[in-house]
Amino acid sequence: MTDDPKRRLYRALLARTDEQLLLERMRLHGFWPKDQPIPPDPPEEANERTQIEGEIEKLRRKSSRVRDPDKALAEERVRRWEESKKRRALARVEREAKRDERRQAYRSHAATTIVHAGSGVSVGLSGAPADEAKLLALGLPVLDSAQDLANALGITLSKLRWLTFHRRSATLVHYHRYEIPKRSGGNRRISAPKRALAAAQQVVLEQILERVTPEVPANGFVKKRSIVSNALPHSGQRVVVNVDLQDFFPTVGFRRVRGLFKKLGYGDLVATLLALLCTEPPRAPADLDGRRYFVALGERVLPQGACTSPAITNLVCRRLDRRLSGLARTLGFNYTRYADDLTFSSARGDGVARLLYLVRRVVDGEGFRENPKKTRVMRRGRRQEVTGVVVNERPTLSRKERRRLRAILHNAAKSGLDAQNRDARPRFAEHLAGRVAYAKMIDERSAAPLAKALERLLAKA
Repeated sequence: MTDDPKRRLYRALLARTDEQLLLERMRLHGFWPKDQPIPPDPPEEANERTQIEGEIEKLRRKSSRVRDPDKALAEERVRRWEESKKRRALARVEREAKRDERRQAYRSHAATTIVHAGSGVSVGLSGAPADEAKLLALGLPVLDSAQDLANALGITLSKLRWLTFHRRSATLVHYHRYEIPKRSGGNRRISAPKRALAAAQQVVLEQILERVTPEVPANGFVKKRSIVSNALPHSGQRVVVNVDLQDFFPTVGFRRVRGLFKKLGYGDLVATLLALLCTEPPRAPADLDGRRYFVALGERVLPQGACTSPAITNLVCRRLDRRLSGLARTLGFNYTRYADDLTFSSARGDGVARLLYLVRRVVDGEGFRENPKKTRVMRRGRRQEVTGVVVNERPTLSRKERRRLRAILHNAAKSGLDAQNRDARPRFAEHLAGRVAYAKMIDERSAAPLAKALERLLAKA
């Protein structure tokens, strides 16, 4: 509907007329009481008017700046740059505060544990905790932190860090290295731990490793078992088969040892530290800039010379022993193991080829290797020997060793002990007594004359 011209004129007059004048005219003509002022605007309208007036003021300021676009753009850039600097400064302060907080938390954590033990071995230092129920069931000490382990070893946490830290090259190592000749020829490399590490390993052996019983066939380095108990099941058999495992200790590496301690119930942290205490890489000396370094030639393995190595291999070989026991029983053979010597025997005398084939498969499957040069099949018509003990009829000392001892004792009775000490041993009498005791342990009856001859000899000395 089109607007009436009169209405448009009326609204225009109202817009141009002062409110006070309009009020007086309305009162004059009786449209508004003379004693009442104009009522205030409603709050909603007042707020809306305030907002509109603010927007109008912004538009006015913007309109004044836009008249000079370059100036307005420069001012806007300066404003945004200042705001950006303030935001970055605030964010920097917040980042530094969080970094300091994390750094302090890390320092506090690192002061009470071991967070890094060297390259390639530190992955498990922040893994799963210990299985307390399993450890208690096995009668093992519950150790769930680095401090717990240090306390159990009777050393400080810093000393535990020193003993367990892995270095690819170092000027100072925890082992003395030397070689001794083998009876079969060549040299055997020995890594003997130094005093501090040896003491820690002894605690690990007594408090953990010796409390876990190995499988029945294991006779080496087990209390109340010996080379005699290892040889006894093979006495008087028609055939005796000996299989030797090559590089026995070096075959058992760091990850396998850590897995053993985890299987016993220890958490990743303590299992890793225990494995570091019990392993060491083969090293070679190298001189650089006038200093001698000992450089790792491979991964960490069980050192031959540590007291913990034999006990660890007995536990690592538990599944090997179970598998070989079952195999031997199925084929009608007896089975025992003394360290790396596997011995099988049978009263029937057949099935040796199948036995060896299956034994090699089991050995390979368990991560070990056969030394084919030392595999022997000994039948009844020749001397049957198990870890140095003759077992043709009963466990006894070899005839050659008995004759050698008898000759030494007989000649020493005539010419004295020093004349028979051809290898210049510093304690020859004690050495001789040890050999006689060894013979007596194997076969007390045949060694009785040797023991009496030694007793007479020492009484004269």
